[in-house]
Amino acid sequence: MGTFESLMHGFSVVFTATNLAYCLLGVVIGTIIGLLPGLGPVAVIALLLPVTFNLEPATGIIMLAGIYYGAMYGGRIPSILIGIPGDGPAIIATLDGYPLAKEGRAGSALGISAIGSFIGGSVSLIGLAFLAVPLARFAGSIGAPEIFLLAAAGLSLIVFIGSGSKLKSALMAALGLLATIGIDPIEGTVRLTGGSVGLMGGLNIVAIAVGLFGLGDVLFRAEKPAENIDGSLKITNIFPSMQDWIMTRAAIARSSIVAFFAGVMPGGGGTLGAVVSYATQRKFSKQPEKFGKGAIDGLAAAETGDNGSAVSSFIPLLTLGLPPNPALALIFGALLLQNVTPGPRLVDEHPDVFWGVIASLIIGNVILLILNLPMIRVFVQLLRIRGSILAPIIVVVSLAGVYSVQHSMFDVGVAVVFGVLGYLLKKFEYDLGPLILAFILGPILEAEFRRTMLLSHGSFDIFFLRPVSAVLVGLIFVAVVAPQVRRLLTRRRRDEETRNIKDLESERT
Repeated sequence: MGTFESLMHGFSVVFTATNLAYCLLGVVIGTIIGLLPGLGPVAVIALLLPVTFNLEPATGIIMLAGIYYGAMYGGRIPSILIGIPGDGPAIIATLDGYPLAKEGRAGSALGISAIGSFIGGSVSLIGLAFLAVPLARFAGSIGAPEIFLLAAAGLSLIVFIGSGSKLKSALMAALGLLATIGIDPIEGTVRLTGGSVGLMGGLNIVAIAVGLFGLGDVLFRAEKPAENIDGSLKITNIFPSMQDWIMTRAAIARSSIVAFFAGVMPGGGGTLGAVVSYATQRKFSKQPEKFGKGAIDGLAAAETGDNGSAVSSFIPLLTLGLPPNPALALIFGALLLQNVTPGPRLVDEHPDVFWGVIASLIIGNVILLILNLPMIRVFVQLLRIRGSILAPIIVVVSLAGVYSVQHSMFDVGVAVVFGVLGYLLKKFEYDLGPLILAFILGPILEAEFRRTMLLSHGSFDIFFLRPVSAVLVGLIFVAVVAPQVRRLLTRRRRDEETRNIKDLESERT
């Protein structure tokens, strides 16, 4: 049976009353969960896992996949409207989405993010349907060296590309080394905790993000004059304009492709796809200086990358049996509990599950677009709430969300500390982007680098001997080193021209 016939079989599986109802239920629950900072799809999938025991394997996985994918959509809403990201991928959307909302362009931001998410997800779904098996073999050749270089490329592009202060960006990225606090990922030993039991598990990324972006912004705005806080924000447009679409279409197209391959790699997924897509767009953008200050193409790239890689991350899960993130690890567990083993034989042994999940993601993607676009008018009304009322609500919801992740008051304290830090960094005009990205990518960088060194017995030759890693090294050099060399040569040429002009003027006199 060919791919098209198999996909049609998948649609026949989903288009039953039961499966379609569970698909709709999953994406709606996921969207609602995404609206609540700190909760995320992992907690909800874990809570609903027992429900799937009494369902058919395809039905249960369709519902869980809908929750996971719906949460990717829903997570952008609080990130854009009130600057509170609920999980890793949503953090990248906050960097430009929230500044756009403060400019009165919340409607454009929400619309572009919904459209970008739909297109990115659709491209990955096409790839998932037609290229899953051969790409699974390719993904099997991806190891620690390639994942390390991909994460390094994302972080280095964010830090070194653009017109902001390179020193400040580098300092913020260095502060992200705090991500190494906790248990050593290779040896399992405790480090840098100072004897604190709370730090043994490391610093929770949700607590850090909520503190920096949510509480930090509340504190920063609290010192502004009352009329600036409480005045109703003027919403200039509800849906993206034609100019917005023209500015973002290249970013969406480029990020759809980048995100697909980021998700295919074992260890990829929403966060890595969003980071790499955002960094890539910053490299190609005509206005890189606007990134972090309200670049709509940056938001489009992040959201396209988030959802595109979230979909394509099902490829290593279904075809290799390698879950790339905690949410998909729970779905992996749900499959095992149903006596379904993900891997190369899944397509032949359980075609209803394999093709049913792919078809349900296609249907869920359409449902989410239909649900989200008309709701933009409702969402933007949040911005009309007076700041004196909204600020305490943000604080309470944020801290409750942080507590709900691990039921830890220590995490609440971390959020408060980073809220104060976020306020101080905003006050002294430091960019929070490199800091939070270093927290996200830092553990990946360290763990994969050390695994690489173990594989190569301490030799750096491994980065040049493996084809994919060698290509990535070349791309990093071109993207990061080459612009610095070009800038240096341009400066020397200008200095030489200035000296020549001065020499001519002195000869005339």
